[in-house]
Amino acid sequence: MSYSVGQVAGFAGVTVRTLHHYDEIGLLRPGARSAAGHRRYDDADLDRLQRILFYRELGFPLEEVAVLLDDPDIDPQAHLRRQHRLLTDRIERLRKMAAAVEQAMEARKMGINLTPEEKFEVFGDFDPDEHQEEVEQRWGNTEAYKESQRRAASYTKEDWKRIQEEADEISNRFLALMGAGTPPTSEAAMDLAEEHRQGISRNHYECGHEMHACLGRMYVSDHRFTENIDKAGPGLAGYLRDAILANAERHR
Repeated sequence: MSYSVGQVAGFAGVTVRTLHHYDEIGLLRPGARSAAGHRRYDDADLDRLQRILFYRELGFPLEEVAVLLDDPDIDPQAHLRRQHRLLTDRIERLRKMAAAVEQAMEARKMGINLTPEEKFEVFGDFDPDEHQEEVEQRWGNTEAYKESQRRAASYTKEDWKRIQEEADEISNRFLALMGAGTPPTSEAAMDLAEEHRQGISRNHYECGHEMHACLGRMYVSDHRFTENIDKAGPGLAGYLRDAILANAERHR
């Protein structure tokens, strides 16, 4: 099966002029021509175009792309492995850049004048605004969310360090209970869940048992919460959720 230059342009998201240029410089010559002399591209041509566009996205100049693709010692599978490695590296660099920008946004939002080093030192893997973002999504412009914003705006670097230390201490105690085989529905686990709820109320916004139960469910249903919490120990998010729900139930 073959395709016209217009069809290929539509598949690949490039212009017809770009395909004409690739043909003119010998980078992508169509496999056939119609009786009227129009370009016709086959599946092998589409595979080559895909590799071209991968390399172009990675910043390779056309001349270098041509050399890479026409190297007789490299098969198509090797090209895919190389492009996968390059794309993975690029994704990781972009992820780190995005994280750095997010940290800067948080510090500016909270009025904290920190150096880049201090921003990472203060926040690390802990997002002090994570609960507020989830509350805003679920409950919108509520008084609880407004209160969390007011408190956050007044916090200093030392405040955020204290909050992180409190969160780490709670996590370590939950991990100790898990390690000892203590059920999440035990009195000890529920009491610790109550401390967790009170910490949110003390540091972020007034968190009742119903809201706390919603947060507990999100710790497992939302992968962002699960991945962050489970960094302290696999299964911690699920254990925390169960302890929170049990604590909420006993306070009904």
